[in-house]
Amino acid sequence: MNDLLTGILGSLAASAILIVLGLLRGARPMWWLVAVCSRYTRTGLGRVYLHQTSAEQDLARDLRRARWVKVLAGRGNVLTREVFSPLWSADPATQTVQILLPDPDSGQDSWLDRRSQEIARFDPGYTRDLLRSQVRTNIDYLARVAQTRDGIELRTFNLPNNCRVIATDRAAYLTFYGASAHGRNSPCLYARAPGILYSAALRQFDAAWAHATPTLPASLP
Repeated sequence: MNDLLTGILGSLAASAILIVLGLLRGARPMWWLVAVCSRYTRTGLGRVYLHQTSAEQDLARDLRRARWVKVLAGRGNVLTREVFSPLWSADPATQTVQILLPDPDSGQDSWLDRRSQEIARFDPGYTRDLLRSQVRTNIDYLARVAQTRDGIELRTFNLPNNCRVIATDRAAYLTFYGASAHGRNSPCLYARAPGILYSAALRQFDAAWAHATPTLPASLP
């Protein structure tokens, strides 16, 4: 039932992306119109970015203000970039960071393998082993970070790898992966709390978290 609901929400959100992008073409001056409409629909949709990478400046600002952060990613490269660096300092403002990454050691025909097969159709440099090694590298990076600060917890999953969620106590950034583009080139939604999209993002994260395997348990002060 939860999987069905998630699929329906994902389809609705994907349709919303296409409609909004067709109307607004990603222009910042028109975001006010999206925000006004979201108040009446209670979706909480505040912005639409044509590409996930276009959201990083705003994401970095929100991460610096966050009390907690939840990340569900298909690979986790963003965790090693400057946008996340404030969270990895020895004395961060953010109290807890929960991270979900695909299990790089799962068996054959895992969801990670299926995603690598999708990517290989439009990016021939991608192989099953390459995507797995990238995830392992990011896990190793987080393991080192966890040695320098408290409150980081990592779990791995073998579930449908169709979206990225980065949520804080104030907002969520949602990227729905397409079958013919890298996540960085996919549209990204910004959803304020409270709202339908924000709640759906947290439900998606919490459902995956409950069925994931602990890898780096949080170290508490």
